[in-house]
Amino acid sequence: MTLDHGEIAGLIPHAGRMCLLARVDAWDARHIRCAATGHTDPEHPLRSASGLLASAAIEYAAQAAAVHGALTAREAGGTASPGFLASARGVRLHRLRLDDLAGELVIDTEHVAGDARQLLYAFTVRHAGGTVAEGRLAVVLDTPLPP
Repeated sequence: MTLDHGEIAGLIPHAGRMCLLARVDAWDARHIRCAATGHTDPEHPLRSASGLLASAAIEYAAQAAAVHGALTAREAGGTASPGFLASARGVRLHRLRLDDLAGELVIDTEHVAGDARQLLYAFTVRHAGGTVAEGRLAVVLDTPLPP
């Protein structure tokens, strides 16, 4: 099952140009593979005066994780709880920038662990078969705090 940008935008809270993923190529209960094409856009919302730095790959991975959560919840007959990126750990950036890469970025995320309050995803962002960035994301779900 593939999804396009419009379908992705309907699943996650990222609106307008901040919805960075172009499509979902594949997903299952533990994995999702997405593609992104807007990283060369001079008007990219995360671009700085230095260009689109490789650290933006963390946001691409976080959005892929959000789409995975939404698809998994929808398949179970519900809706995903809102989540917030709490940390990015073990991140390795294999280059300085993303905006100088022609062609698609491929974002693979894997749901490693989680419960009703938090999720852990591992991610790898690739370009032309080479790794651009990798690491882990911790997501805290919007759950009520105890009194």
